[in-house]
Amino acid sequence: MKDAPWIRGHADAMRISCVHQGYELYGYDRCFVESVLAIRAACPDADIEVVLPRSGPIVALLAGAASRVVFEPIWVLRRRELKRLATIGMLHLPLAIARAARRFAARDLVYINTTVIADHILAARLFPGRCLLHVHEIPEGTTRTILRALVRWSGASIIFNSRATQAAFALPPRSDAHVVYNGIAGPDHPEPITYDGVRRLRVLMLGRISRIKGQEVLLDALALLPPAERDRIELRIVGSAFEDAAREQALDARVRDIHPAGAVSREPFTADTAPLYRWADIVVVPSRLPESLGRVAIEAMSYGRPTIASSIGGLAEVVEDGRTGWLVPPDRADALAATLRHIITEPAAWAGFAAAARARYEALFSAGAAATAIGTLVERKRPARGRSGVPARAPVMQAAGHAPAHAAGHTIGDGG
Repeated sequence: MKDAPWIRGHADAMRISCVHQGYELYGYDRCFVESVLAIRAACPDADIEVVLPRSGPIVALLAGAASRVVFEPIWVLRRRELKRLATIGMLHLPLAIARAARRFAARDLVYINTTVIADHILAARLFPGRCLLHVHEIPEGTTRTILRALVRWSGASIIFNSRATQAAFALPPRSDAHVVYNGIAGPDHPEPITYDGVRRLRVLMLGRISRIKGQEVLLDALALLPPAERDRIELRIVGSAFEDAAREQALDARVRDIHPAGAVSREPFTADTAPLYRWADIVVVPSRLPESLGRVAIEAMSYGRPTIASSIGGLAEVVEDGRTGWLVPPDRADALAATLRHIITEPAAWAGFAAAARARYEALFSAGAAATAIGTLVERKRPARGRSGVPARAPVMQAAGHAPAHAAGHTIGDGG
């Protein structure tokens, strides 16, 4: 992308790089876009370079905020490939850290979206005060140990997207850490709910198909309902697996077994989710492991859609049980089935949930609230400059070379 016209001629403009390991339009991709927009709003004259591993749908959403988008290999920790970390992957790490260090040397601030971008996090230690690391995940087991060590090593200023995420990383009390809920741009007005207890209840589950999201738990809950109650539900499961066709096929087979007539369907990922939320009466987020926050639940609230969510992680901070939605124990299909039965049979009991959900979204999770908080943190990183416009603390060096658009980068672990 060419330099945006608003940065030309500004010798004192901040030089900012924003690094992200994805290129699609899932929740963590959209969170990154919203952070870049917030940084642009805080620093309208900044030179904002966005770094991605390859081109993809996300690029179009960055056009209004990024001065340019570059594609180059990024050394990413992915859980399913951790064995490579100690073998061939280590051969690529020194070069990746050197490339990241050149970027830090040339920029006033490097914003890193998520803790799995290992090369830049390791390089951050060499450039105190120049890194803003946004933590969006609650890892488990060995992965948590590794990522927690990386975060501590980096010495970066940290943005946690929830109190649950902050607790999971357990940083020392004196760490430069802040909790900022992800701000999500919602519709101007919520959609009315028209469910009257007569027609089928429209239930939506939206998100990547994976072991932690709980699609199977929702289908198990549906199977526990008596046929007469199950027939009063229309369910749409929307999402795709990350390079796992076998998981998608197994889920499709389960859907056909539970309701061959078509009232339960599985649809592939779509970038435009607005029609889905408008269609739904309620949204279900039955995560089996802690979500760091729960973007789908927040998006649902912005449309005035009550949510059934697992009572773990950040979801418990998003959904107010009995007022904006319902919290159920994770991995408990029986509890989820009982909640669905209550919703179907007693629509008057939750008639006010839609308005309460929208009000909670506006108060805590709107794009404006998050943008203000992130912008304040970025402004604190603005360096004092000498007469030449160059940061006083370091010389400007040539940034790392750009890789071809098809370069996917070196990947190690469970991204997204």
